[in-house]
Amino acid sequence: MEKEKSNDDALLAQICDARHFIQYHRFAIEKAPLQLYYTGLLFSPERSLVRKQYYGRIPFIQQDPIVEQQWSSLIHTLKGHPGYVTAVAFSPDGKLVVSASNDETVRLWDPATGESCGVLRGHSGGVYAVAFSPAGKLVASGSSDRTVRLWDPATGESCGVLQGHSHAVNAVVFSPDGKLVASGSFDKTVRLWDPATGESCRVLRGHLHPVNAVVFSPDGKLVASVSHDQTVRLWNPATGESCAVLRGHSWCVNAVVFSPDGKLVASASGDKTVRLWDSAIGESCRVLLGHSFWVRSVAFSPDGKLVASGSSDKTVRLWDPATGESCRVLRGHSHAVYAVVFSPDGKLVASGSHDKTVRLWDPATGESCGVLQGHSRRIHAVVFSPDGKLVASASPDHTVRLWDVIHKTTIERIHTGVVSVQRLNFTDRAQLDTDRGVITLTSQLHPSTSTQATSPSINVTLDGWVTWNKKRVLLLPVDYRPSTTTAKGNILVMGYKSGPVTFMHFNPTALAL
Repeated sequence: MEKEKSNDDALLAQICDARHFIQYHRFAIEKAPLQLYYTGLLFSPERSLVRKQYYGRIPFIQQDPIVEQQWSSLIHTLKGHPGYVTAVAFSPDGKLVVSASNDETVRLWDPATGESCGVLRGHSGGVYAVAFSPAGKLVASGSSDRTVRLWDPATGESCGVLQGHSHAVNAVVFSPDGKLVASGSFDKTVRLWDPATGESCRVLRGHLHPVNAVVFSPDGKLVASVSHDQTVRLWNPATGESCAVLRGHSWCVNAVVFSPDGKLVASASGDKTVRLWDSAIGESCRVLLGHSFWVRSVAFSPDGKLVASGSSDKTVRLWDPATGESCRVLRGHSHAVYAVVFSPDGKLVASGSHDKTVRLWDPATGESCGVLQGHSRRIHAVVFSPDGKLVASASPDHTVRLWDVIHKTTIERIHTGVVSVQRLNFTDRAQLDTDRGVITLTSQLHPSTSTQATSPSINVTLDGWVTWNKKRVLLLPVDYRPSTTTAKGNILVMGYKSGPVTFMHFNPTALAL
């Protein structure tokens, strides 16, 4: 029995490794399949079973680049936005990802392949909010151009332009039945729209400052909005009337959420507190004290038995909403936490931070389950896929990243710090001069001293090919495509926005064949 179990485990490990291999190198498989023998094996992790079984030295590379030890949790980096990404969401069936950007576009992506499914153009200002309808047949986006736009994600076509706000729209959400869209704006109002006709149904007036967030209750019978005016307001979407003004915060309110049963409202504020309110009577139930700086995000667990909050004090806190007591303080981030979310089964919490990482936590124990590294700027939006197997994160580094929450490793390369490498240049003393300092090369990395009539030309093309004297020799995976390069003799050096510097040492004799 033990031998059979061992064989089963080995087979499962091989299948999982092959899945990672195919998923990670999908681009090469489709564009240049023979490159799998080079780029596929060379850039797979050192402990990859596929690499161990099939990789031998590549004749034209004298020294391999340093790669990860194990498969990373990063599945895809969704690149295409020329501006920073402001919001991200999964479709209800998990088959699409939508992202919004200050580049005035909304983009659709296939999370299985990482490929773009469409660019939705029409806004004339940055897009700061995006949401799928409950059925997944519509996408709503809110923009600084003062409009909400509706899109058909199947065709990418515009289904309507909802006009009426007099200032930027920074929040959009569908009602649970999909029959209403609510939008919050800097014009101090919340508007309700009929997505079938594009007409404005209600204008909810009362806030004295910009509206920061808006959300429907699970049964769709209430709308909650929060504002810089330090209040939470509850509204009846059927009549547009105010049901309650929840006062108690002493600074701007940044986020709001209903409990799964709709009986509680949680609000997060710059006054360092989270407040819980009874949605039926509009009274304060609990004040959750413990954070030492702004609270920027708040979320209920799927069963409603926990509240998670993220703060500029670098922590995530878990609370018992029944008692208001702090259950756990999740420490590990080195900067402000902007986003926090529970997985659909409630067994994980994900947090996104100014420290450029997403962290995964076990809410039952408070222990860290993984650190997802790869973004080169802060992370301000994090969301789980409906099946809980993926996490999507959005950042001003112009990317959306998709992560496998099961496998969590970090990149092992030469690091120059957390600041982007913007400049690389070889000196005459076998040293590499960068804007982050001088790197002294090891003896193995010294440029080749073999005499040649003409120095070789090594370049990296925009589509990721390494060329030797204009001949394509190696296709780089997306994650290894540099922001800057330099070459001397037979050494190519690649610098990345996230900090690492990678060296590749080529064999001129083999390349001349």
